[in-house]
Amino acid sequence: MSRKDGRQSDQLRPVRFIPHIAPQAKGSVLACFGRTHVICTVMIEDQVPRWMKEQGVQGGWLTAEYSMLPASTQDRKARDITKGKLDGRSQEIQRLIGRAMRAVVDLSVLGQRTVWIDCDVLQADGGTRTAAITGACVACAIAFDRLVAEKKLFRSPLTKLVAAVSAGICGGEALLDLDYLEDRDAEVDANFVLTEGGEFVEIQGAGEETTFTAPQLASLLALGHKGITELCVLQREAIRATQADASVDQVTALAEFFARR
Repeated sequence: MSRKDGRQSDQLRPVRFIPHIAPQAKGSVLACFGRTHVICTVMIEDQVPRWMKEQGVQGGWLTAEYSMLPASTQDRKARDITKGKLDGRSQEIQRLIGRAMRAVVDLSVLGQRTVWIDCDVLQADGGTRTAAITGACVACAIAFDRLVAEKKLFRSPLTKLVAAVSAGICGGEALLDLDYLEDRDAEVDANFVLTEGGEFVEIQGAGEETTFTAPQLASLLALGHKGITELCVLQREAIRATQADASVDQVTALAEFFARR
């Protein structure tokens, strides 16, 4: 099958991580999967949720929020606040982001702190949840490294990298990292969340008014593994680059990055 953007069936969209996109955050990155752009920020509060105090739970907490900005889609996306409640899709995705990150963060190392991850979709072209998870991991790594540098933590609570990618069956062929049109027309759609060691955090998959076979699932899984391996390499490179620029303040680093584009 010939993909409209010229990619091979097992090829990711161009992936970039632009750090320090929100200078006042403890860690931030703009995660770009092709034309899908998600702003991922991390803020740290020096307190834990009330339920942890009441139940005597030790360590810290990590939670996530997700939203699509009004201009992220061709037709204006109404803000949840105008409806008076969070829509079901946003709620599902932010819970997924939280689960993915808690799977690779040692909460006992945080102390009495809460990590707030905010993922805001600037532009949507399929795979916003996978871009959010992958970018959130990079933003957390940056934030935790800063806390260590500030001697607020003795080591980073991030135990390993985690990333996410989509795959689907389109026109009878298994494809990696679906854009919006591919996702819309897919007979089978799946999302994989794995650690850099290939351990599963979560698998989401469904036939769109059809069924799928074990061999088809195996082909999607193989694509997911390949995509996650490549994404973790890119995550690691982005984190190392940020560590190398640790002496540069965030505003300066962001300005220099865009000057080089």
